[in-house]
Amino acid sequence: MKKFLNEFKSFISKGNVMDLAVGVIIGAAFQGVVSSLTDNILSPIIGLFAGQNFDSLKLDIFGVTIAYGAFLTSIVNFVIMAFVIFLIVKLMNKVLISGKAPAGEVPTTKKCPYCCSAISIEATRCPHCTSQLSE
Repeated sequence: MKKFLNEFKSFISKGNVMDLAVGVIIGAAFQGVVSSLTDNILSPIIGLFAGQNFDSLKLDIFGVTIAYGAFLTSIVNFVIMAFVIFLIVKLMNKVLISGKAPAGEVPTTKKCPYCCSAISIEATRCPHCTSQLSE
């Protein structure tokens, strides 16, 4: 049992789990913002064209009320959330890719940490300042 608890402790303290937890919490908070945007701004504007509040669109069939306006509002919430998440992921990928060398290209030079000259990747001593390189 102790081994199991240690494994669980190791798992839960990994960075990915904590990042996921933070992402879920921020996502839930952001969902509230998007719901408010849709319910309080977008639905009333659309309601101007429909002649009534978008959320109040309902259909009564055999005594059962189908609130399709609320359902359509939920779809709009989903589309806005999906679009924002798409933009965030696209931005993150762009930031991560910009720091890397293009795929398939192997660097042939490196920068001397002492004189900042470009030197061969295989060099152990800088030909410009003659510094011994540790790499």
